[in-house]
Amino acid sequence: MPKTFLISRTDSIGDVILTLPIAGVLKALYPGCKVMFLGKSYTRPVVEACTMVDAFYDWNEVAGKGMLAQSEFLKATTADVILHIFPNKEIAIAAMKSAIPLRIGSTGRLWHYWTCNSLVALSRRRSKLHEAQLNLKLLKPLGYTRELGLNEIYSYFHLTRFINLDPRMKALITHDKKNVILHPLSKGSAREWGMENFIELAKLLVPEEYNVFVTGTREEGQDIKSSGIFSIPHVYDLTGRFSLSELIAFIAEADILVAASTGPLHLAAAMGKRAIGIYPPIKPMHPGRWAPIGPKAVYIVSDKPCSDCRYGGDCHCMKEITPGRLLEYCH
Repeated sequence: MPKTFLISRTDSIGDVILTLPIAGVLKALYPGCKVMFLGKSYTRPVVEACTMVDAFYDWNEVAGKGMLAQSEFLKATTADVILHIFPNKEIAIAAMKSAIPLRIGSTGRLWHYWTCNSLVALSRRRSKLHEAQLNLKLLKPLGYTRELGLNEIYSYFHLTRFINLDPRMKALITHDKKNVILHPLSKGSAREWGMENFIELAKLLVPEEYNVFVTGTREEGQDIKSSGIFSIPHVYDLTGRFSLSELIAFIAEADILVAASTGPLHLAAAMGKRAIGIYPPIKPMHPGRWAPIGPKAVYIVSDKPCSDCRYGGDCHCMKEITPGRLLEYCH
């Protein structure tokens, strides 16, 4: 009976969020077990917001430092099981060298055939399942074969552990209006709706009914400022103001978040907020694979087949979605 589990996912924020339900499922399957998460340092605040994860291990501490250091690092976790949710050859070899008893990976990576001792046939590219459902497939060697619906998966997020928000930031939130976060950019991780659409939406979110906040990194803030969105009197500039832990805490206080398929969108959805996602119809970026998961989460996508922006560039299918259509979901 395994007692300690190590979930390995060393990629981006949105991917990590959609992996966290595994921790909740493991806690339900093995009461009293210890669940650890192996990730990169910038996703630590997301993982630590999940009450189902007992410890975070930062792969950045040993990445590139050689096999001995890496295998000793993983051995120190005392994991009985490692789940390779995001394939990483260095981690797979280190897990084998550290003699973690059960090493679960997918058949989609050649190196898993000699570094793992339990394989799951899994093709993300061809599957019609959501990313969170695909992640749970890696639990099959543990006897878990249920295919959860997205509403069921939501109950396993447990994103409820937040830092105390700076009182000055918390004071911006008022409860006589709806508090809307607009997160316009994605650092290239998703097709974007366009600043012109966010500006028009901000104008439609009238100050009598809404507080409007714009978030983004400090670097993104330069582009956002140049768009002129902050010339709208009731729009607050919060770009570059938050660490990730602070952003999570601020989202927890807000009511609505509007974004493309980004980490903040998935955070808001998983925390039970009204998360409004704007998606392209192109596979595999479409909402069938990456929709936000939560009781108040919705997505908007053009109902037509299109591959025009498959290799980059503006997505006209997204930009043609009108701000008025999004406003309907903000009421």
